Amino acid sequence: MSAPRPNPLLSDRDVDFQLDEVIHVEHLCTLPAFAEHSRETFGLLLDSARRFAREVLYPTYRTLDLEPPSFEGGRVKVHPLMRELYPRLVELGMLTATRPPDVGGQQLPMTVHALASAYLMAANLSAYAYLGLTHGAAHLLEVFGSPEVKQAFMEPLYRGEWTGTMALTEPQAGSSLADVRTRATPAGDGTWRIQGSKIFISGGDQDFTENVVHLTLARTEGPESGTRGISLFAVPARRREGDALVDNDVRVAGVIHKIGWKGIPSLALNYGEAGDCRGWMVGPPGRGLACMFQMMNEARIMVGLNGVATASAAYHEAVAYARERPQGRPAGAKDATRPQSPIIEHADVRRMLLRQKAIVEGGLSLLLTAAYQADLASHAADEDTRRSAGLLVDLLTPVAKSFPAERGFEANALAVQVHGGYGYSSEYLPEAWLRDQKLNSIHEGTTGIQGLDLLGRKVVAGGGAALATFAREVGRTVARAKTAGVDAGWGDALERTCGEVAELVSELGAKGMAGEVELMLRHSADFLELFSILAVAWRWLEQAAAAKEGLARGQGDSDFYEGKLAAAQYWFAVELPRVPLLVDLCRTGEDSYARMRPEWF
Repeated sequence: MSAPRPNPLLSDRDVDFQLDEVIHVEHLCTLPAFAEHSRETFGLLLDSARRFAREVLYPTYRTLDLEPPSFEGGRVKVHPLMRELYPRLVELGMLTATRPPDVGGQQLPMTVHALASAYLMAANLSAYAYLGLTHGAAHLLEVFGSPEVKQAFMEPLYRGEWTGTMALTEPQAGSSLADVRTRATPAGDGTWRIQGSKIFISGGDQDFTENVVHLTLARTEGPESGTRGISLFAVPARRREGDALVDNDVRVAGVIHKIGWKGIPSLALNYGEAGDCRGWMVGPPGRGLACMFQMMNEARIMVGLNGVATASAAYHEAVAYARERPQGRPAGAKDATRPQSPIIEHADVRRMLLRQKAIVEGGLSLLLTAAYQADLASHAADEDTRRSAGLLVDLLTPVAKSFPAERGFEANALAVQVHGGYGYSSEYLPEAWLRDQKLNSIHEGTTGIQGLDLLGRKVVAGGGAALATFAREVGRTVARAKTAGVDAGWGDALERTCGEVAELVSELGAKGMAGEVELMLRHSADFLELFSILAVAWRWLEQAAAAKEGLARGQGDSDFYEGKLAAAQYWFAVELPRVPLLVDLCRTGEDSYARMRPEWF
């Protein structure tokens, strides 16, 4: 097998454009939380992450994909490379980069951390996943853990001495967490005895740190059923007794064999087979799921970033291949002795590359906007700004998770197609990235669940307050685009479509209020798709405005800006016109699959 070609993973020029010309990240430095930072300190983290991603992580990707963890003697053994990679990932400071100094952090904006993470994900998503899960577990303990629990578990997680997981799913309860059966009973010493099974636990065991802490949902004794009877526990694989770490009765029951994400194991775990599994409660009793949603929502943004990163690596691979691969000649050329043309000169190849670009750069802009709004929601100086930003984060999270996963898979498939027969082979990387990408539409709530969340909760919550906030942001972008000289028709189409979607939400919400919940939610997947198209159109209009402003400055880089305008044109010409059809499906409640009986299949 040939060594992987050099790959930028993400475009540094696009990253700078998104930060400096689209969202103006330096504004965050005016907030007290980030006052000690500057664009230069943001750049230090990004430079370190992209250099480590390209020089260290990316060269290990193929090896970890080809040599997944093994299960020997009841323990998981990961590739020996992870013993070198994980400490170096920790040294980058990514575990605590966004956290305050009192827990060892730098208090950097999530916006900057997200971009740094995207480079690392694009390089080797499985290796980074250990770090991302550990950060999420430690942050959950930071917010909800008692001082004792923080000292016992959060501190070694943030130091990188242990890793963490989120242990929700059970064999009989996938996304239906109300059906969790794992039990927790008081042990009489402040701890709880945990007994039950979990499945699909990413990173649930490894041999490069001395311990793994599972943030586990379990049901306590009592009358509460459903999610109200569920509490959250920190359950270490090994618990501390005196100065020693001893077995905590957490067993690996099996390793899941996966088509992608092969560098990190997905496991079935059994708790308490010997009746001696101890857990420490995190947060209030019966509020486990509410606490866990912090980690789940962070993980959803992480999955969206993975989707963009994986699609981005494949896109850059496809562009490089298309520039150097000769095949065929221009349409109408009849001289067979003429040298073959690089395939990038063929219109259909440019069609596929432009679609990838529109998905990757539109998705990245969407995720950075969500991260930027999350920074404002947590740290803006005035309450109104924090509230509005929080509404936008809630609204955009299901879209930011699902769009990069679903459309990213399409972009990855196009990268395979650009490579032709070579794309189908394992000697080239696009087939591996395609395998990896598919998991993103399943991780942290399937696309169908995200659609139900968006339509059933987010757009109707508070009388449509989040949707109204979104419309105001769209209006600001339209005004900026008009001032910059962007085609006015794009802004008009965006505002018109935004109005159509608002009317649809009002109609569907009325059906739900009238008790016709099934009819309201029947086309929630289509609603998620149409809203994703709309949200990405908003981000492409913002990028078009910034590109026009860049061209007007006349400082060069015209190829970059013209490429942005072509991608924006593509989105408004090809994607946005699809929204009315999807609106009609939602409005009429088209019932072909709703009336389909199981026996008819």
